[in-house]
Amino acid sequence: METQLNSDSKLLRIFIGENDKVYHHPLYEALLFAAKKQGLAGATVLRGIMSFGASTRVHTAKLIDISQDLPVIVEIIDHEDKINAFMEIVNKLMDKAGCGGLVTIEKAQVMYYKSRK
Repeated sequence: METQLNSDSKLLRIFIGENDKVYHHPLYEALLFAAKKQGLAGATVLRGIMSFGASTRVHTAKLIDISQDLPVIVEIIDHEDKINAFMEIVNKLMDKAGCGGLVTIEKAQVMYYKSRK
């Protein structure tokens, strides 16, 4: 059965570093596979080229400032109740990783969501 998304959907964004690890695996990977296991509608991991956050340390992909900890954004979309329930897993994984980060939830009006035929 295919999940139906609509104007009641939410977008969960998790901003972390690419070097953040949990259980010897990248945190972004653990988050994506946890979302899949929970049956969430979809998740994407994006790698950034430059960022700064609460520590004010700049992370960049410039060759002169080779950073091995580039920003990563994990975006997950589903209905509000499923996103809210998944936040418990997000908090546990981020606590276990001992990393900093930022987590946001925003309204998402899904206009198209279909699997390949």
